[in-house]
Amino acid sequence: MSASENPIEMHLKRFEPPQRDTLVALRDTLRELLPDAEECISYNMPCFKVDGVAVAGFDGFKKHCSYFPHSGNIVGQVSGIPTWCTVSSSGTLQFPVDRALPKVVVRRLVHARLREIAERRASKSR
Repeated sequence: MSASENPIEMHLKRFEPPQRDTLVALRDTLRELLPDAEECISYNMPCFKVDGVAVAGFDGFKKHCSYFPHSGNIVGQVSGIPTWCTVSSSGTLQFPVDRALPKVVVRRLVHARLREIAERRASKSR
């Protein structure tokens, strides 16, 4: 798929630097952590899905960027969230437009979500 066909790439083009750079860095980290994930637009925002299940979403807003773990339980399970981030009541992680989330934090968020998905599937199969 060329960059011009990628829905996330097209979505990110609407942002100006430095916010675009911050969001591209997050997308690149998610691509590295989830190489087999489907990249799509879900709920009007970039999303990475594994086996049809949303693992990570993100987007830019007027004064911040947000990471959406698609579960209200995930952010609270993860250590090392920078003090410059804000956690909303819905479990969304907000961060500055000019400050990329550390890769180690994104890795913890993704792994926690993948664990949650696996546990749910295991409990349904019992």
